[in-house]
Amino acid sequence: MNRRTFIKGSAASAALLLAGGGCEKPFVENPNMVYRPLGKTGLRVSVVGFGTEWMERQSDETCEAIMRRCEAHGVNLFDCWMGGPEVRSRIGDAMRGHRRQWIIQGHVGCVWKNGQNTRTRDLALCKPAFEDLLKRFHTDFIDIGMIHYIDTLEEWESVSKGPFMAYMKELLAAGKIRHIGLSTHNPLVGQAAVKSGLVEMLMFSVNPAYDLLPPIEEFMSYYKGDERYDKELGGIAPERAELYRLCEEHGVGITVMKAYAGGRLFDAKSSPFKTALTPVQCIHYALTRPGVAAVLPGYDTVEHVDAAVRYCQANAEERDYASVLAKAPRCAYGGACTYCGHCSPCPKKIDMAMVNKLYDLATAQPTVPDSVRQHYLALKHHASECTGCDRCEKRCPFHVKIIERMHKAAALFGV
Repeated sequence: MNRRTFIKGSAASAALLLAGGGCEKPFVENPNMVYRPLGKTGLRVSVVGFGTEWMERQSDETCEAIMRRCEAHGVNLFDCWMGGPEVRSRIGDAMRGHRRQWIIQGHVGCVWKNGQNTRTRDLALCKPAFEDLLKRFHTDFIDIGMIHYIDTLEEWESVSKGPFMAYMKELLAAGKIRHIGLSTHNPLVGQAAVKSGLVEMLMFSVNPAYDLLPPIEEFMSYYKGDERYDKELGGIAPERAELYRLCEEHGVGITVMKAYAGGRLFDAKSSPFKTALTPVQCIHYALTRPGVAAVLPGYDTVEHVDAAVRYCQANAEERDYASVLAKAPRCAYGGACTYCGHCSPCPKKIDMAMVNKLYDLATAQPTVPDSVRQHYLALKHHASECTGCDRCEKRCPFHVKIIERMHKAAALFGV
């Protein structure tokens, strides 16, 4: 249930919400921010969120300044996976008196052990770590209880059918978490989790470089360099495209980590494309994937916050990742639609990027899902209205055969 309309344990919650002095203001969406539903959770999240990992190296004052700047821009979602007590207290103290401004992704399965963050499924360690998170955050619930990252199918099988998942369900029943999520870098794990029906959202690594890569079980290998990028690659890896499709179909929202590929995409020397993208372009790429609700950049300074939220006021040229990638020395998207919107405007006002997205979602399955069909039929203008004027194809940086796809979409959906 959406915490904005209901807070379990009203007396205890009220006391915690009032901690820090004064009555908390209810959250009000900022007109300068863009918000999206997070799948079927009932939560509406800012498309630009806050990945708090860098707060481990910041002062209390800097952490508070960054959180206040986020709030001023209407950012209402943050993720905290770290088990370290100091960073938890730093974030929690900065949030004191501001709890209703935030939707929290808090991870279960990362603990502080021997002076470092440790991933574990040992409930003897996980349970006190979660209670510590609540205490340091000055709250009695976390909006989304995240199963801390799983990157192998074997571990997902073990966790999903074992005592760890039973514990997550206990937290859900007790109102200590409102929803269950999972963080993973492996699209095959993500697919299995979505199909299981056990999770309502995923945190997944999304950027134009990673989308070209096959599934892996050790995400650090993404940082080995561009030798992993096969010269024959063309378009999004099918396993990742399938994950996005499943999330869209099942109403499982995605929040995005590593949208900047650790900053590699900002530098032509380190980018596998041998050209640089901006934060706004990286954010726009992620937000054009099916199922994606929000991107969670990390911030070292308030200026980093400003740079990310500029996305919401950026014009089409500033958001344009497609032209940059199409001109890159190592472009791997030729002929593949990335839903970038370059094909617009259409003289018949067809939203061709959306038609292409729905066509791809539909043709990835033996029969057209009713949800995709209804979404298509709800469009104001349909593919059958295409006159074949070819203006869209002249604008497409990836040379997609858009007219052909419009005809196929019209035949598939019947309009």
